[in-house]
Amino acid sequence: MMFAGVDGGGTQTRVMLAAADGRICGLGHGGASNVDDVGVTQAASNIDAALQDACEQAQCQRDDVCYAFFGMAGVVSARDRAIIEQLARPLLPKAQLEVNHDCYVALLGALSGREGIILIAGTGSACFGRDAQGQGWRAGGWGGLVSDEGSSYWLGQQALVAMVRDLDGRGVKTSLTGRLFAVLDIDDADEVLHRLYVIGISRTEIAALAPYVIEAAASGDSVAQQLLEQGGHYLADCVAAVLARLDLPHPCELSVVGGLTKAGAMFWQPFKGALEQRQLHVQHTDPEMPPVCGALLAAYQQADIAWSDVLTTLKHHVQNYAGRL
Repeated sequence: MMFAGVDGGGTQTRVMLAAADGRICGLGHGGASNVDDVGVTQAASNIDAALQDACEQAQCQRDDVCYAFFGMAGVVSARDRAIIEQLARPLLPKAQLEVNHDCYVALLGALSGREGIILIAGTGSACFGRDAQGQGWRAGGWGGLVSDEGSSYWLGQQALVAMVRDLDGRGVKTSLTGRLFAVLDIDDADEVLHRLYVIGISRTEIAALAPYVIEAAASGDSVAQQLLEQGGHYLADCVAAVLARLDLPHPCELSVVGGLTKAGAMFWQPFKGALEQRQLHVQHTDPEMPPVCGALLAAYQQADIAWSDVLTTLKHHVQNYAGRL
């Protein structure tokens, strides 16, 4: 009997297979599976690739998977869950399936099932908390059109805004302009409209501009530094909103995951400064396990397997996969 945890995001998909005792048997990778970004067909294909990768490592068949939990970016409503269930059913025909948003599994993994708050700062951004009574609340995560402040996508989009303001003379001169010209293969300001609207630029491509903002900020660019400062405050706003809605201890555990955390001090200093400015009662906890392990915990819960029965083994085995997570 195999258990599957699926962590599907705006950049990549991970599938972890484990035995009933918490022993990890395989870890697979695939491309992005946020349906809102890549569509149902591509999302299904990328999940399928990650699942096949995991099954080959585990030397098992898909029919061996009895319970599977999908923690997916972009899943908010019952309709969203139904879409994922529909695309997942042919991939795991014998498994009992459940679906929730990516914040839920990120929190389970980061705090090993304990109450607290998770902040995701990756392609998109969102914050989710769960208290001892099992009540949950999410802030942010509404997508790039109206939300995702402080995320890689938001930083990339704001960098593009800063670039055109610089070109017009409406904004402050910034090294972001030259950096973005290079990465977008633009030689002249008159090419900007063609590159953005005719050739087009995807959400993933915009998010991939975030490292250039971080580089510019590290080199002293005031515009880039201001963007990171503003992003830190937006993320702290989400934490404050979750704290206000749930019955959480003071201080409560807060864990942060996502690609932006790898930026080091350029990310952490503005964010922690914003938390302190608001006097939010949180205690930072490094993630104990990645989101895909949180999805596995949720799969065990489906089978009424107590987390205390699998956590020690699961944490021990996940260390062997650290370089691939």
